Amino acid sequence: MSQHYQHDVLVIGSGAAGLTLALTLPAHLRIAVLSKGDLANGSTYWAQGGVAAVLDDADTVESHVADTLNAGGGLCREDAVRFTVEHSREAIQWLIEQGVPFTRDDEQEREDGGFEFHLTREGGHSHRRIIHAADATGAAIFNTLLQQTRQRANIELQEQRVAVDLITERKLGLPGQRCVGAYVLNRTSGEVDTYHARFVILATGGAAKVYLYTSNPDGASGDGIAMAWRAGCRVGNLEFNQFHPTCLYHPQAKSFLVTEALRGEGAHLKLPNGERFMERFDPRAELAPRDIVARAIDHEMKRLGIDCVYLDISHKPAEFVKSHFPTVYERCLTFGIDITRQPIPVVPAAHYTCGGVVVDQHGHTDVPGLYAIGETSFTGLHGANRMASNSLLECFVYARSAAQDIVAQLDRVPMLQELPTWDASQVTDSDEDVIIAHNWDELRRFMWDYVGIVRTNKRLQRAQHRVRLLLDEIDEFYSNYKVSRDLIELRNLAQVAELMIESAMLRRESRGLHYTLDYPDLLPEARDTILAPPTYAG
Repeated sequence: MSQHYQHDVLVIGSGAAGLTLALTLPAHLRIAVLSKGDLANGSTYWAQGGVAAVLDDADTVESHVADTLNAGGGLCREDAVRFTVEHSREAIQWLIEQGVPFTRDDEQEREDGGFEFHLTREGGHSHRRIIHAADATGAAIFNTLLQQTRQRANIELQEQRVAVDLITERKLGLPGQRCVGAYVLNRTSGEVDTYHARFVILATGGAAKVYLYTSNPDGASGDGIAMAWRAGCRVGNLEFNQFHPTCLYHPQAKSFLVTEALRGEGAHLKLPNGERFMERFDPRAELAPRDIVARAIDHEMKRLGIDCVYLDISHKPAEFVKSHFPTVYERCLTFGIDITRQPIPVVPAAHYTCGGVVVDQHGHTDVPGLYAIGETSFTGLHGANRMASNSLLECFVYARSAAQDIVAQLDRVPMLQELPTWDASQVTDSDEDVIIAHNWDELRRFMWDYVGIVRTNKRLQRAQHRVRLLLDEIDEFYSNYKVSRDLIELRNLAQVAELMIESAMLRRESRGLHYTLDYPDLLPEARDTILAPPTYAG
């Protein structure tokens, strides 16, 4: 039997952005936070590097802004960059107050008897400004925020809940455009439940699972982007998909990212013969922005016909490596690689979706009552290439801003009457789930081959043709059979793939993460790629 729920705020997604927003809202609000799997399955938990913020006296807001604009390939929105950086210190202070155990630098004793936090440096940054918890920052942040959330009686955490679609006034045949809730699959009961809320927040992460090789967990299927598009929201800059340069290359090492902080602490990228190569591509060598490093590795792998390159930090003292990178050290050791003595085999893999649902500085989408925060959103911060460790910062800054905006609107947003139940009367159980698996595999393979690190017009045309055929098959399947997590994710991923391909075809230049052999040069004017759905109200 399907259930009906009513909350003041419905948060779809349980990562850094979603938990931060829930904790920032006042305690008298009824809040539901939904996780499509187990709570720790999102990208936040696996983030290694840290959070970029202006914390050191030698650093400045202007320097952080300049570095971000430079990494973004001329496409960052400066107001979004400045807004994020100017709120970075207070966001970090909030995390410290929550109890996040950031690594301290025992060598830097302060006058007040305390100790400064250790700051590391990553690609694209001109200063050490990455605050971290060893090399497991995401886990430290997530566990702390989750603990705080569980102490709040007004926040209800629900696992194994997969959002199917948003409910808007327009879909209900009512005047207005407001989002009033969502239909959500309860994977335990198998029923689609109805969630009614005054405010709905999409904090579902990115869509890197659209690629065959990715550093992301399985849930990164673009759910929030696809649902927002179907609800009438614009999307922006989805052609910019960041490939992390260094994921562990090993047949048993599924999706293990080797943190950029290794290169920040002096690790060298090498060919199989031990030769360094990054200086041939950029004077910053290993500390160049991620798009440059990923393309350089891709170029060398294709030039030499090799399966991987190598990341070597073995020239550093063993104790330094073990203390700064315990997670990478232990994980590599399980595969027989001692990083204090051996180089790490690495390859690029899809890592971050720089575009997303168009929002303002409060996380507002084009649909009233609907917010998007974190990787789901397009704020303008990242431009054509996200700078390392700015993504977690964006989660905290925009989640806190959205929470403040919700509080300011509370008195003006009443609940609607009861919403209609999900109608499953015309569908049956599927006996052909193999179709879902085949379509999923085909989608991820042609996206990797045709819409990857290097693109061409012909590759994009092939991808567009294939994705449209897949969408037709998926729509037919969706109309006739009961929904499952795999079907919901495939439907969303195929929709986002089509938007990525269309965005890439519209950009007739090479800029940042979008590199095409047919248009290798920059256009004189940098413009965002904004797509509007047929239901966009304007």
